[in-house]
Amino acid sequence: MNSGMTRWRAVAGGLGVLAAVACGSGEPTATEPAAAPARAEAPAPAGVSEAVREEARAVFTGRCVTCHGPQGGGDGPASAGLTPPPRDFRDAAWQAEVTDEHIERIIQYGGAAVGRSPAMPGNPDLGARPQVVTALREHIRSLASR
Repeated sequence: MNSGMTRWRAVAGGLGVLAAVACGSGEPTATEPAAAPARAEAPAPAGVSEAVREEARAVFTGRCVTCHGPQGGGDGPASAGLTPPPRDFRDAAWQAEVTDEHIERIIQYGGAAVGRSPAMPGNPDLGARPQVVTALREHIRSLASR
């Protein structure tokens, strides 16, 4: 393997560690590209059971609360040092403007995948579990009414 590829993997690995401890807000920074225009929402996988919803709540608690807080207010214990701050899922204006596809994409691939903060880590392991991703999106949507 050439030294350029080795350096790239080292940088990528370091960013992965950083991303694992920080969540982004979804707000673009001066160095991030603007988000792509909203696209039509993808159909949700059929059959999201209560067991899958419970699994999604456990994922939210274990992975998302650290930055987004238990009620999704962007006020988790790791949020204080993050710029931009984590997204407040209770924000009705944001909930109205964002598509389900956008939410599901950022859950799976992280902030950089949608032109937002790269500090928001992806969850590639959920790619094989689309019903859990759908249930996470449903949970995030439910936080708007809290």
